[in-house]
Amino acid sequence: MKDTLALYRNILYRPYLDAFYNLPESVKSMISPRKPLFRFFRMAGYTFLRLIGNLFETVEHPEKLKGKVWLYVVSQNNYDSLKFIADTLPETVLVAGQNKDIGKYHNVVERISLRRKILYYYKFPYLLFQFLKRRPEITLRFVDVLYDAVGFYEVYHQKLQQFKPAAIVFANDHNPDARAMLLAAKALGIKTAYVQHASVSTTFPPLQFDLSLLEGQDSLDKYIECGPITGEVKLIGMPKADAFVSARNRNRTIRTIGIGASLLDLIEELEKLTRKLSNCLPEVRIIVRPHPRDKRDFTYLQSIAPTVSISDSSKEPTFEYLQHLDVMISSNSSVHLEAVLMNVWSIYYNFNSIEPLHDVYGYVAQGLVEAISTPEKLCDMLTARLQDKPDVFLRARYYNATVGTPYDGKSSELALQHIANFTSQ
Repeated sequence: MKDTLALYRNILYRPYLDAFYNLPESVKSMISPRKPLFRFFRMAGYTFLRLIGNLFETVEHPEKLKGKVWLYVVSQNNYDSLKFIADTLPETVLVAGQNKDIGKYHNVVERISLRRKILYYYKFPYLLFQFLKRRPEITLRFVDVLYDAVGFYEVYHQKLQQFKPAAIVFANDHNPDARAMLLAAKALGIKTAYVQHASVSTTFPPLQFDLSLLEGQDSLDKYIECGPITGEVKLIGMPKADAFVSARNRNRTIRTIGIGASLLDLIEELEKLTRKLSNCLPEVRIIVRPHPRDKRDFTYLQSIAPTVSISDSSKEPTFEYLQHLDVMISSNSSVHLEAVLMNVWSIYYNFNSIEPLHDVYGYVAQGLVEAISTPEKLCDMLTARLQDKPDVFLRARYYNATVGTPYDGKSSELALQHIANFTSQ
């Protein structure tokens, strides 16, 4: 059972990291409810809706899974990041676990049955006891995450033996189900590759893939801090941005401002800034964009002024949204990098003054974006540059290896070349 404990400590690498546990509750609540009672309800719901519910569903299509290159996804963003591979390389298939929420693509990915996952919950009491003995506070805080993780590795190990994929390509390296799939593949000698899909942090697990395709030097530097890197690493830029390089903003006048809301932001602070901007820049359009997983109601912000509107992030892709903007305002979000790549002037603004989260991705420190602390200062800066919006896309070179090179806008070509060579070996 010692091997089982070591395995699950690897699967649950990020939640049990001190650096992650010490983050504010608003961050931790993105993966686990902050109230113990809600964690219990989540575990109960998972038991009846997933573990038992899975028993009554048939989801697998073996003929579409056997011997293919699997593109394993855990979210809508993952799907968007890997779809270019499925569209181009033969014998690839987008795959997700049974009932995994893939947003608008929920019904178009191939599914891996998790019917047998319930059979492995006899391990939960042992794992809970061992984790409590070693890390009691963290275990109690993330007990629902531990509960959810049980059985993924064991089922995926069996499924990989059954379907024998030629290789597996990931866009996530830290979710427990993705890590279970990675570790099962490694145990069976199945080749694995990773395509970065968003900005990374030093709370991520060390890279353990045979091939890792990262966006730029920033990502590599952070992964080096995470620990020893296994396998080959290539810097390829951001494939999902390729189609929009030709649409980079060339405006000199600021006509439209975007406000990107994250799950950690206080809606009162968003309202406060929206009111201030609509007053000091009455001719400028303001488009507020909530995070795709944010269930709060932002529609009332449209009543502030006729120039304020809402972008539906569940339907409008990020880069399509950015094409409408001259300025982007957000807090701790990778949308800053995507905005700068589109030559949209991006500004860091803290919408959560209660919890100490500043410049999580290091964008301010590296000069990618400016930081402004008050609505008044922001209005003054925007007013001063209203007819002189700066060009900013070259600031992204540290984050995106192809910016300003002959491969600018050709990241997908680089990725496909590396993956094709990798899977054919």
